[in-house]
Amino acid sequence: MARLIRTEKEVEGKYTEQWVVVEGEDEALDQWPQGPRAVVGTPARRQDGLQRARGEAEYTADLQLPGTLHAAVLRSPYAHARAKVDLTRARATGWVRGAIGPGDCHVLQEEPSFHGAPVAAVAADSLREARAGLELIDVEWEELEPLLDPEEAVKRESFVDDTRHYSRGDVEAAFAEADVVVEGEFRTQVVLHNALETHQAVCRWEGETLEVYISTQFIWGVRDSISSQLGLPPDRVRVVCNYMGGGFGAKNSPGDHTYIAIALASQTGHPVHCALTRREENLAAGNRNATSQRLRAGARSDGTLVALEGEYVNAIGWAGFNGPTYGPIEMLYACENVRTVTYGAKLNLPPNAAFRAPGFVEGTFGLECLLDELAGRLELDPLELRRRNYADKDLVDDRPFSSKNLLECYDRAEPHWARRDEVRARSEGPWQRGVGLASQIWYGGGGPPSYAWVRVGSDTRATVITAMQDIGTGTRTAMAQIAAEELGLPLERVRCELGDSARGPYASISAGSSTTPSMGPAVRAAAADAARQLLEIAAQRFHLEERVLSLRGGQIVSADGGSWPLEEITGLLEDAQILGKGARGPNPAGMRVLTFGIQVAEVAVDVETGEVVVERIAAIHDVGRVINPLGARSQVEGGIIQGIGHTLSEARLVDPVSGKVLTQTLDAYKLPTIADVPEIVTDLLDIPDEHLTNLGSKGLGEPPIVPTAAAIVNAIRDATGAEVHELPVSREAMLRALAEAREREKRGAPAAV
Repeated sequence: MARLIRTEKEVEGKYTEQWVVVEGEDEALDQWPQGPRAVVGTPARRQDGLQRARGEAEYTADLQLPGTLHAAVLRSPYAHARAKVDLTRARATGWVRGAIGPGDCHVLQEEPSFHGAPVAAVAADSLREARAGLELIDVEWEELEPLLDPEEAVKRESFVDDTRHYSRGDVEAAFAEADVVVEGEFRTQVVLHNALETHQAVCRWEGETLEVYISTQFIWGVRDSISSQLGLPPDRVRVVCNYMGGGFGAKNSPGDHTYIAIALASQTGHPVHCALTRREENLAAGNRNATSQRLRAGARSDGTLVALEGEYVNAIGWAGFNGPTYGPIEMLYACENVRTVTYGAKLNLPPNAAFRAPGFVEGTFGLECLLDELAGRLELDPLELRRRNYADKDLVDDRPFSSKNLLECYDRAEPHWARRDEVRARSEGPWQRGVGLASQIWYGGGGPPSYAWVRVGSDTRATVITAMQDIGTGTRTAMAQIAAEELGLPLERVRCELGDSARGPYASISAGSSTTPSMGPAVRAAAADAARQLLEIAAQRFHLEERVLSLRGGQIVSADGGSWPLEEITGLLEDAQILGKGARGPNPAGMRVLTFGIQVAEVAVDVETGEVVVERIAAIHDVGRVINPLGARSQVEGGIIQGIGHTLSEARLVDPVSGKVLTQTLDAYKLPTIADVPEIVTDLLDIPDEHLTNLGSKGLGEPPIVPTAAAIVNAIRDATGAEVHELPVSREAMLRALAEAREREKRGAPAAV
C-alpha cells in the first residue's frame, strides 16, 4: 500500500522537509540480526568486475550513435576578460556542422571570469575537425584585472554567499578560564578530482524526447536540472549512465559540457558528443577549494575542552558552494562553548565542486592537528584526550545520535596506537619514525525518496530494477546481495539493472555517502514484497499456512521440516512474473545520523631531505551494517590513498599574477602511485544502527578520507617535533617546519601559546 508521509532528508548536513510516497514493506521489516548472513555481510566480487576489466563495459565515451558529431569548446585564456565573439568564418566553413556563442547557450560567457571558462563551441564530424573549427572563431579579448587573493576577497566582501556565523555558550569567558590555550593557522591547497573518465555527455533528440547519455553521480538530478533549464516536462528528458569511471563529487550536475552538447544537437539535428580533455578537466570541472583556518582551543589541565573557535576562509572560485569546513570543530567533541565564522571567497578562479567529504577533510586537518598540539602542552596521551572529550549527543541541534560507537573505535585503535614505541625505535640515521592519529565524523544516513522493483521469473532468477547509478563503488553488487538475502537465493541468481531514468524508478544521488543507506532499504523492501507473493503462492500450492513458510537457500522451507525447491513455485509462472515494489522509508525522527571513526598512521621522515613516507595506516570506522566486506575494504583503501595524495603531493598551481592554471596535465599534477601506497589495515565495526531503516547501514564512501591528512601530519610531529600547518607536505614545507622546530627548541618556546 502506498502512503504519503512528511519526512526529513539529510545529504551532507543539509536538511530538508519533504513529502515522500512510501510503498512496499520497508517499515514492516525488522532488521536482520548483527553479523554476516548467507549473502549480506559476506565478501562478494563485483558482478560487473569482469566486464570492466575486459573492456566490455560501455561508458559514455564508448557510445557510437549514428551520425554523432563531436564538440570542441573555446575556453578563456584569461582569468577575467571580456570577449567579443564572431562565428561568421566558422559557420561559413562546410565541415563545421554547428557553431554556438554566448547568445546561443546560457553557459557560454561574454565576460569569462576564470581561466578555462567556456566562451564558444563548434561541432564537426570528428574531434580533429572540431578543434580546427575553433581556430576559425574570431575573438576580440579585453583582459581585465582578476581577483585572486582570498584574504583580499574577504576585505572587499566578494563572497559566493552570505558569511556564516555560529556560536554556542560563552566562548570568551571560557577561554578566560581555561588552564591552557593553543592556537594556530592552518592552510590547505586546491586539489583536483582527476577521475579516470573525464566529464562528458552525448545528447540527441528522439522526436520530442531529449536523450542524455552522461557520466554522472545523479541521473535524476541531471534530468530535473535539464528539464527546468529548458522548460521541458521531466518525462521528456531521458538520462542514461550504465557505467561510470569516477566522480568523487564533481559529477553531481549536468555541467557546462552537457548544455553545450544539447545546444549543438538542437542546432544540427545530430547527436553531439562533448567530452572534456584532461587539460579541460583540470581547468573547468571543479576542485576541492583551498582553505585558511585560524583556530583556537582552550582546555582545563585535565584535558577537558572548554572552548573552541575557528575562522575559516574557503577560496571557492568564481562559483560553487561554501563548504562545511567548520563541521568538525562544531560537531566532533563535547565542548559547550564554540564559535565559528566561515567566509566563501569569490575569486577569478575555476569554481569548486564537491570532493569526497568536502569541508570535513580540511576542517579535520586543522582541528585534529591543533588537538595533538594541545595534548603535547598538557603532557596527555592524544588518544586519551579524545576519549575525555567524547560527545554522547549532537550539541549543534541538541539531538541524540541514532547510533555512535566511536569509543569502540578508540578501543580497537589501542593495539595500533601501542605500536608507537616500536615504530620510534626503528628510527635510524636521518630517518625518524612516528605514529599519529585522528578522529573522524561525517554524515552518511541517506534518506528518501528512493524506489526499487524486484522481478522474479519462472527460471527462479531475480532482477533488481532501479534507475540509480554505480559510480564505481560496487553498489550494483551490494543491491544484488540485499535482494538475494531477502529472497533466500544465491547471489549468482540475482542481478541489478540500473542507469536509465526511462527504465526504472527514482533513485537517490550517489554523493554524501548516501547510496547504500538510501537505496538498500528500498531494494530490501521490494525483495520482501516479491518474497511475500512467492510464499502466498506456495501456501496455496502446498495447502499450508503462509506464516509457517520461509525462503532459504533457494528452497521454500516449512516450519514443520518440509522443504521444496523454489523452482516448484516459480515454474508455475511460465511467462508470468512476480513484481515486488519497495520504497525507502523515513529516517528516525529527531535523531542525528552520523558516521564515526579513527585512523592511526605510521610515517618515516628524512630530516635531511624532507621526504615523508607513509608506512602503515590502520582505519577503524563505524558505518553501521556492512553489506559487502570486500567492497567496503576497497572503499577504505581508495579513500586513504586519495587522502595520501592530498596530504603529500597533490596541489593545483596558479600563476599568482595572471590567475592561469599551471598544473593542467598528470605529468605536472602528482597523483599517488602504487609505490606510495602503505600497508592499510581496515577494521569496520559492522554494528547495525538499530534506528536507521530496515538495514541499519550507513554510507562508507567518504569517512575513510576524512582523518587521513591529520593522522599523517600528527605522525610527522611525533617523529620529528615539527608542527606542519599546511598541505601538501612537500619536501620544502617539511624542511621549513623542521627549521622552525629547531628554532623553537633553541628559544625554549612552547609549541603553541
